[in-house]
Amino acid sequence: MKEITISGQKRTVLGKKASKALRKEGLVPCNIYGEAKDENGKPVALAFASPMSELRKLVYTPHIYVVNINLDGESHTAILKELQFHPVTDALLHVDFYEVNDQKPITIGVPVKLNGLAQGVRDGGRMNLSIRKIDVTAPYQNIPEHLDIDVTSLRLGKSIKVGDLSFEGLELATPKEVVVCSVKMTRQAVDTTATDEDAAADTDAAATDDAPAAE
Repeated sequence: MKEITISGQKRTVLGKKASKALRKEGLVPCNIYGEAKDENGKPVALAFASPMSELRKLVYTPHIYVVNINLDGESHTAILKELQFHPVTDALLHVDFYEVNDQKPITIGVPVKLNGLAQGVRDGGRMNLSIRKIDVTAPYQNIPEHLDIDVTSLRLGKSIKVGDLSFEGLELATPKEVVVCSVKMTRQAVDTTATDEDAAADTDAAATDDAPAAE
């Protein structure tokens, strides 16, 4: 995966009032969740704030990143876990990160990339991408930027499901029955098929007419 670095400062004062004050200063409240848990077994969050100017390059992108977070001289390696936006203005309100390490596998959605021109599309069909990401489980350093899927041989009316795919070093966490992509029939494809069938019928009829009569 690509790597990106952001900086921030730890938060000691929490709550809605403190978060609102941070946002007025151009900062976004954030949490990092890792291995630490409280007495009830719930994850303990490390609270910090980061400038919106730095988070923008992480949030508004189709790419997935390993995030190096620098907090007051401390370094944390994490992935994006959850984003919260204002329901009306779409302003970024809060970001949650999940701390990762070299040993423990993580599960994350990886973008799908379709390669090749499908046979069904050449025959007049339309490619339909049903899901844009597939969840995979692996150590973070083994996770690719995208998943390449060859669709060259995909024909009209056919589909590729998650269960049809495999990638070295990755465990697919999305259910096997989920359709990734398919080639849909279009009017053009129907007309082409009908024309081909009519031409074949005319050829058969002509061949019959030209055949010598039995004596």
